Amino acid sequence: MAPSKAAFVLASRTAAACAALVLGSGLASTAAAQTFPNLPITPEQRSTAQQVAQAGVPLSELAPDAPDSYTVKSGDTLWRISGLFLRSPWRWPELWGMNMDQVRNPHLIFPGQMLYLEKVGGMARLRMGQPAAEAPTETVRVSPRTRISGLVDTSIPTLPPHLIEPFLNEAILVEDASILENAPRIVAVPEDRVLITRGDRAYARGMAGSPLVEQPGRDSHRLRVFRNATPLRDPQTREILGYEAKYLGTAELARSEGVEQVASRSGGGGTGMVVPATIDITRAKEEIRVGDRLLPEPERLLGSYVPRAPAQDVDGAIVSVYGDAVALVGQNQVVVINRGASHGVEPGHVLAINKTGRRLQDRTKSGERAQMKLPDERTGIMMVFRTFNRLSYALVLEITEPVAVGDRIRNPR
Repeated sequence: MAPSKAAFVLASRTAAACAALVLGSGLASTAAAQTFPNLPITPEQRSTAQQVAQAGVPLSELAPDAPDSYTVKSGDTLWRISGLFLRSPWRWPELWGMNMDQVRNPHLIFPGQMLYLEKVGGMARLRMGQPAAEAPTETVRVSPRTRISGLVDTSIPTLPPHLIEPFLNEAILVEDASILENAPRIVAVPEDRVLITRGDRAYARGMAGSPLVEQPGRDSHRLRVFRNATPLRDPQTREILGYEAKYLGTAELARSEGVEQVASRSGGGGTGMVVPATIDITRAKEEIRVGDRLLPEPERLLGSYVPRAPAQDVDGAIVSVYGDAVALVGQNQVVVINRGASHGVEPGHVLAINKTGRRLQDRTKSGERAQMKLPDERTGIMMVFRTFNRLSYALVLEITEPVAVGDRIRNPR
């Protein structure tokens, strides 16, 4: 049964104070808030948090086994901690709203902080510090001491960084095939080699009229090596939404492409001959060969995300799985979905994965063969971490059974 509007407001009031319970008061709070950047908070998140700050969260919205208290540990993630206290880990603004009076930056939380639930009148609030009953009662004499050290960002991430960071710079996804078709290519390798790897040297050329040269004022000497631009089609319409290339490694441009005057063998006048650019392979996931292509390495993207449900309705599908010859998707794998920035999808959006119900006949009544379609069933949860115009990359966070290309994606509620 669909929840009422009032129930939805209450239900959407509990997940950011976990990442919100960072700063209490004092100089340390001020210094940290100034040192670490404020990540974006949408008006909807702020409004929800303000409502929760006034009313608290119904006990029914807490996770069934929510702990009374929890001390943040190194290696924790926002997703995991939110899941300890809430039925839905992506409901960030609710936890923030439970403790807005103590928290100024809801995106930071640090190892060693204690979080505890305060339950009064059927409502819950998340606090920072020790519960009142456990607070020390004896007087302790303290003396001020000064320690100077640089502020290092020790706050815990939303998700384990190693799961996402490789795809921020490795993934090669474009919507115009000509970008890949016209990319510079490797034209020669050392004489005694067919395949090359890290530490090897190779030679590359740009397309006619666009030689491979280092651009002034740009960090254009770092390149990605790729192969086999594969079209990504919409599972329903079969329309090509973009092209994804296989990432092989990285290279550095050691010498730009040029032209050299070479004397003819007959002793006549010299002729201009193309001298390919020289590249050095600095990283190789797979062996690289003649014909592989090159694209500039993009600027490094910051991997900070605010897990949240999309404000608008999202109804799409999984287009492909990142990796070789992968048919089924497991937890912590990356997929491409057929929804992107043009559909309002943003990094941090959490989406439910639904397996389409089977079609079959009702054979329970003699003489009737009514056609039926079983309901779609949720099989997992994913979070978008990089968007393009009509496509996005998402990380599969939880699954209850294998997920496959063509499975539907929708809002988590």
